[in-house]
Amino acid sequence: MSHDAQADNTADTTAGPVAASPLEAAVEAAVEATVNAGDIARLADVGRAAVSNWRRRYEDFPQPVGGTASSPLFSLPEVEAWLRRNGKSFEVSQGDRVWQRLRASADDLRLGEVLGEVGAFLLYTLRDPDGWKRLSAAPDLAVRLPRAVAEATADLPPRTGEATPVEPGLLLLVAGMAERNGPAGAFEFLCERYAEAHSRRLALTRPDVAALMTRLACPGARTVLDPACGMGTLLLDAAGAGAAGDEARLLGQDANETVALLAALRLLLRGRDARVVPGDALRHDAFPPDRPTDGLGDGLGDGLADAVVCDPPFNERAWGHEDLIGDARWQYGMPPRGEPELAWVQHCLAHVRPGGLVAILMPGAAASRRPGRRIRANLLRTGALRAVFTLAPGGPDLWLLRRPEPGERQPGAILVADAGDDPAGVETVWRAHLAKTELPRGGRTVRIIDILDDEVDVSPARHLSPRNDTRGFPDARERFRDALAALAGDVPDLEVLTGGAAGWDASWATVAEMARSGLVTIRHSTLRALPADVPGGDIPGGAVAEGGVPVLTADDVAAGTAPSRRIPARPGLVAVRPGDVVASAVTARVVAGEGSVLGPHLSLFRVAPDKVDPEFLAGFLRYAAGGGRPHLGSSRVEARRARVPQLPLAVQRTYGTAFRRLLALEDGLREAAAAGEALARLGVEGLIDGRLRPRG
Repeated sequence: MSHDAQADNTADTTAGPVAASPLEAAVEAAVEATVNAGDIARLADVGRAAVSNWRRRYEDFPQPVGGTASSPLFSLPEVEAWLRRNGKSFEVSQGDRVWQRLRASADDLRLGEVLGEVGAFLLYTLRDPDGWKRLSAAPDLAVRLPRAVAEATADLPPRTGEATPVEPGLLLLVAGMAERNGPAGAFEFLCERYAEAHSRRLALTRPDVAALMTRLACPGARTVLDPACGMGTLLLDAAGAGAAGDEARLLGQDANETVALLAALRLLLRGRDARVVPGDALRHDAFPPDRPTDGLGDGLGDGLADAVVCDPPFNERAWGHEDLIGDARWQYGMPPRGEPELAWVQHCLAHVRPGGLVAILMPGAAASRRPGRRIRANLLRTGALRAVFTLAPGGPDLWLLRRPEPGERQPGAILVADAGDDPAGVETVWRAHLAKTELPRGGRTVRIIDILDDEVDVSPARHLSPRNDTRGFPDARERFRDALAALAGDVPDLEVLTGGAAGWDASWATVAEMARSGLVTIRHSTLRALPADVPGGDIPGGAVAEGGVPVLTADDVAAGTAPSRRIPARPGLVAVRPGDVVASAVTARVVAGEGSVLGPHLSLFRVAPDKVDPEFLAGFLRYAAGGGRPHLGSSRVEARRARVPQLPLAVQRTYGTAFRRLLALEDGLREAAAAGEALARLGVEGLIDGRLRPRG
């Protein structure tokens, strides 16, 4: 979802509109859907600036029917009619139509409640399909449906106040969507749209970070707890990528009642053994360690989870400091008023079994703030804090903790690491640390005795020393020399002409015109965001690992490398063939390998090989995307507008070869620059710390 949606059950909503039944058509006519500028941009496959431009330039553009001056809403049927009249390509999937009608049924503040009612209805249809089939044909559907849903979904989190009624016709549309995509897939799509619409209100864990946390903390766990679960991202990942499969018990709590309901629905619709409770976990702990983990005495044990994962709220001053003085959870010290994150750390440790792991995201400052130094010192002395990973500049950090077992020997060092550009890289460092092998670059073990000073600073930046890197100076020097030597061979021999090339001005066509004439087929990625990887989803060295499908990302296209990620297979993904031109907002390349799919924000241009040379086309697309435009980051529409001279195929191939060699020259220059910077850095650091010295 945005970043919360899970790919394995995502609805196949990227296809074009599906023919509606007479009943669905009648319902659609009865419910007026509205869209904002962002929705219009997505449906028409353009940027938001293009929609603003249409409103200014065209007097017949539909007038707002609601919303505010800064965020107006437009009638979806009127927008569709205007797009058709003006020849704008667009498609409205069944999922988008359902979402717009759901959105029109409530204001923004109640939208989450309505989505929760829709999710409860979907859970009812999943659990009692025969009952729903009978009830859907009943004339008193609106009267009988609420009771039937309530009886089938009694295990959902309790809700205060009366349920928000949902118009039965809208539920019929949702049921039709679920028939095609499954209840879980339909709900995931609606949750994704909800998260996009409320991105400023919802704190969503990045999918790659969530996957990393569960891979580190949850292998083999039968019970996983997230005390600040949000919409359930970490628990969903724990079930799919680390815990004991479908048998794992998933426990969650969140202070927001609506968000807790959505998390529970996402888990239960997938058939998970889950319990999510609304409430502030620090003030009102729903899973006290001295009670069984379900609160009902089901024999699961003493209430302690096998693993805890948590992305708590940061910098909340009103976290209950005064009310929780002397709480039994503060075994490592009373958290200062300004250190709520250290309260969450101790809450998590109090809820995991001895020997169990805790993975928790923390603000970077929590590793060094003076008020928290006593608690950090106690976490180190007892061996509870095992690793601190910086995931991105400015944070967050990932703390990995282990609840000490009685009588065990405490470790003498902790692991610190900087993930750099790839958060998944810290997993490699952690595995090497556990295996007691040489740590990859970016990681270091630090003696606890060296940290226990007046500051007790566990920030990775404080302890990562350049002394670990200077041993690679000879290899860095050879890489730089090889990169320089390769540059000369990539320079094409281009003839300087006093006038234009022969036939150059004969005929030009835009890429869109070439597509209409059958010379080029254009496909756009169906992925709005990159879903979570399958387990082991990073592909070392670009090799295709087993499971899932390799996905070509914008970074892969920019670097000219093989796919570096792997995601679960799903309907609607765009397959890439050798010879296809793949374009991002800044560049375009001809793909040589096969078996991958198109990643987010990428477009594919498949040429008629007997009429168009792909390298020739790629050269002009690169020019349109960046080098020949006065602005940065053009959109797909700009690529379609790229103008290409219509030349004989043999001539195209000579130009295509030159384009390819110039692109290789650009790649070589970047590689040489990066190798030179690394060489210079290692040389300076080695001279300063005495690990290197000049020869002679």
